[in-house]
Amino acid sequence: MKDDRPSSQPWLLLIHQLPSKPAYLRVKIWRRLQGIGAVAVKSTVYALPATAETREDFAWLLKEIVEGGGEAMVCEARLIDGLSDDQARALFDAARDADYEAIANEARALAETLDAAAGGEEKTEARNQIRRMRKRLADVMAIDFFGATGQLGAEGAVAELESRLTANEDLDAAEPQAAPTLADLKGHIWVTRKGVHVDRIACSWLIRRFIDSDAVIRFVPGKDYVPKPGELRFDMFEGEFTHEGDRCSFEVLLARVDLDDPALQALAEIVHDIDLKDGKFAREEAAGIAHLIAGIAIAHADDEARIAQGAPVFDNLYQYFRKKRR
Repeated sequence: MKDDRPSSQPWLLLIHQLPSKPAYLRVKIWRRLQGIGAVAVKSTVYALPATAETREDFAWLLKEIVEGGGEAMVCEARLIDGLSDDQARALFDAARDADYEAIANEARALAETLDAAAGGEEKTEARNQIRRMRKRLADVMAIDFFGATGQLGAEGAVAELESRLTANEDLDAAEPQAAPTLADLKGHIWVTRKGVHVDRIACSWLIRRFIDSDAVIRFVPGKDYVPKPGELRFDMFEGEFTHEGDRCSFEVLLARVDLDDPALQALAEIVHDIDLKDGKFAREEAAGIAHLIAGIAIAHADDEARIAQGAPVFDNLYQYFRKKRR
């Protein structure tokens, strides 16, 4: 059935045609499209969310295409039928997640070899590689228009790599902070980024199921958020409970509150495999749960609704693993 409701998201579309020669022009334009974060909605139609910056990006690109002997036009559009706003945003998220995953994999590969570096030239080269990763990460974040879920995983992997490189005896000797008790965590307002997906949905379930059944969860813009007194941030940059190294926020939260439950650990492995996409635990359930969560996200734009719909998924999984263990 056709949805007659107007689209709320304005889009910019670049419609272009390139000459067959010179061949390098096609490669040049393709790289420029990748660099500004555009995604293909048809073979010669690329989209960007409509902002002042993206208009300027497409305007410069149109000029390059015309000067190279091609044809192009830029138009502003709203999606009425066929491709929906949510599906278009999913294309952008998928493209950025692929970028984040490549950075995270490179960081993990370097981390595996870093301990063998004797120092000197090896550490200098490692620092140069990390610097390049940071630059790539910043470039991807600049075109991450809708907050793809892979951002924290890539940031955590690079941060863990930096930590390994700069670790010293003083850090090793530092006295660890006592783990918070469940009582310490009751009565707080929990804060996370808007547009929740598997990690944040799972964390919200864990908080209300095992930590504080009356917990209030607020959804805020992820960048530059300043916490208020009494708030605890999860799955956010500089949050109290967020990605650490190659661990997702659910794993970190579970470990920090010391919930020693094999069934919860099984859930943590599934969430990890879905969120970080690194196949670390190779959980056979991950693919099916990933589709369920993706369906919930597509069907519900409201974050509280996503959490409410996701809670029974994790409730049933938890009971399954408890009974399976017995």
